Amino acid sequence: MTGAPRIGLVAGEASGDTLGGGLIDAIRGRVPEARFMGVAGPRMIAAGCEPWSHAEELSVMGLAEVLRHLPRLIGFRRNLLRRFLAADLDVFVGIDSPDFNLPLASALKRAGIPTVQYVSPQVWAWRQSRVASIRKSADRVLCLLPFETEFYEAHGVAARFVGHPLADEVPMDNPAAEARSALGLDADNPVLALLPGSRRTEVARLAGPFLETAAWMRARRSGLQVTAGLANESTAGVFREMIRASRLDPPPDVHVGRARQVMAAADVVLTASGTASLETMLTGRPMVVAYIVSAVTHRLVRLLGFRRLEHFALPNLLAGRGVVPEFLQSDVRADVLGPALESYLDAGHGQGKDSGWYEEFRSIHERLRRNASERAASAVLELLNTKSS
Repeated sequence: MTGAPRIGLVAGEASGDTLGGGLIDAIRGRVPEARFMGVAGPRMIAAGCEPWSHAEELSVMGLAEVLRHLPRLIGFRRNLLRRFLAADLDVFVGIDSPDFNLPLASALKRAGIPTVQYVSPQVWAWRQSRVASIRKSADRVLCLLPFETEFYEAHGVAARFVGHPLADEVPMDNPAAEARSALGLDADNPVLALLPGSRRTEVARLAGPFLETAAWMRARRSGLQVTAGLANESTAGVFREMIRASRLDPPPDVHVGRARQVMAAADVVLTASGTASLETMLTGRPMVVAYIVSAVTHRLVRLLGFRRLEHFALPNLLAGRGVVPEFLQSDVRADVLGPALESYLDAGHGQGKDSGWYEEFRSIHERLRRNASERAASAVLELLNTKSS
């Protein structure tokens, strides 16, 4: 490799921004002169990525939602492609957001630029026919979950399990006392944590039933403390609006950018599906997982048979069984979620370590701890060196 390598990146939400920041740090540790540019969030920008646009521009969830934003996204991607081609990239890394990143990667690959998809699409669960387009678009797929590589190998796609950076970052043990003290919570009364997601649309759908569930539980447990973790001020604003319309009194404390402390302080967590459920598992707290998409998206998924797996929550997918309760669509309501959450408190589980979920969580945590950012950096630099040789 000669000169300063130019690396294009696109991350579409908070979790992708975290992955991108770790990747940039790891590459910079080996190639200090490397230049990074593209669609970035605050973590990637702090690591040294030149932000052409902000990651929130791609934060769209669900098939129906993507269709509504499609003209804007197509124009945005077209302009981004022009800029990447003009920048004479050495390698492109699309971080998650596969519906946006894979067509972009395909066009860049045709132009002779090596491409990486960092975070596998859940193609093994939804729309398996997409594997052919992944093979055409990405020279490498970097997988965060250990079971994903077997699927790709069977379909002739170069894939590598790198582990999950969150598993490297989150300690194996997370004492509740420290987190409660930092958040100003009482040490003795039980704590319910609410984690309604990282996208505005996701928070708008889940905040209402989450707050109703907290009110349902507090009516039965007067000492219950309720606290909430939001990814950024944009989603926190949506959540605060929902608090004003709720009957939860006193209202929950809202903490922005401190989700891990909120999880660690909790006896039990009510969380959105996705990265929040994974981080709750890594923190070692029992949880109930909820997921709501638009009615149109849900109908399409059912009609077209996209969903192939018995479970959708990451802890259950990784365990290969239903280790945590998970609820979809019309089941995301207080009279369903409340009893599931209370079962942990009533059984005396809370943060107790005498039940099956805790040992399962620790086992998964250990399997995912692979120094992921360094392994991802190695894969990207190998591809870059292949181009240079």
